[in-house]
Amino acid sequence: MSDKRNLFNKVWDLHTVQTLPGGRTQLFIGLHLIHEVTSPQAFEILRDRGLKVAFPQRTFATVDHIVPTSDQARPFQDLLAEQMMSAIEANCVEFGVTLLNLNDKRQGIVHVVGPEQGLTQPGMT
Repeated sequence: MSDKRNLFNKVWDLHTVQTLPGGRTQLFIGLHLIHEVTSPQAFEILRDRGLKVAFPQRTFATVDHIVPTSDQARPFQDLLAEQMMSAIEANCVEFGVTLLNLNDKRQGIVHVVGPEQGLTQPGMT
């Protein structure tokens, strides 16, 4: 008998942990790619709740939104950009997350580094 589910449904089913009340699905996420703009809020929630990053070996951070295009010397001339850069560096150290920083040849756009560095693989979530 052939499996008539599409690829999306197959991957979804493979990563389903449980179906929650109301029909929502709890999924296992195999790779987290984070960046300097929204990660401070997430790290703060973890810190406030006394939690750790569940799978730091599956979590990769990069800086791409605030990186100056010309002068990347630190501290950045833009104070907010420097604060965001310092925050992601400190948070990644505190929570054991790999940071693809400016001095890392793998650093790049968050939506590109996953496949470019072989982090994103077929069938992953």
